[in-house]
Amino acid sequence: MRENFALFYPASPFFKPYQYITHMFMHGGIPHLLFNMYALFLFGSVLERVWGGKKFFIYYMITGLGAAALYTLVNYFIFSNIDATISAFVNTPSAELFKQFADAYPNYFNQNVHNFIHEWSITPNDPGYAATALENMVRVYQSNINIPVLGASGAVFGLLLGYGMLFPNSVLQLIFPPIAIKAKWLVIIYGGLELVLGLSFPGSKIAHFAHLGGMLFGFILIKYWNKKGRMYF
Repeated sequence: MRENFALFYPASPFFKPYQYITHMFMHGGIPHLLFNMYALFLFGSVLERVWGGKKFFIYYMITGLGAAALYTLVNYFIFSNIDATISAFVNTPSAELFKQFADAYPNYFNQNVHNFIHEWSITPNDPGYAATALENMVRVYQSNINIPVLGASGAVFGLLLGYGMLFPNSVLQLIFPPIAIKAKWLVIIYGGLELVLGLSFPGSKIAHFAHLGGMLFGFILIKYWNKKGRMYF
């Protein structure tokens, strides 16, 4: 089911255009589902009462699609970089280039890779090492493009952003950590944290840039509504 309805990168053989919609209704487990549904109830119920069902639905879908769009765009740059590195390696294969690649994607290699690189550096003209290295680099690329994203988190972060913009001084009582904080500060902290984590851990299983995409498109949409004087239908 995940291969059909989770969102894959467009270059993946599992990608289908409808996945931009269906991935929002898939989750990676019960905790993931419960967290998103709790946030949807907490912030979504307030926004729906303010905007009405139609406008809330438009906002929810656009932030969900925006999350997927930004996630895809960021992956485009990541995968383009991998592809360019592989192309450069094909032109001039070397142990040094392969080491740079292995260091950039340590999660895909074990300690044996260092022994492999050392042995290759001793006999740099052995074509067998270059072929093995290329095979592993292609494996990393294919593994990355076949990692799907799923869940309502992008839209949920859009709801958090919307709540923070409409009720910036509303005080929220957090469970972890157990502190009270104004909505506007919670939005800023979450946004900043997602940006830092997204830049620091590009291979993370958490789609940080999808979360940021939901917040970004939510911000743009609310600003657009405000500008057009159509905050309420």
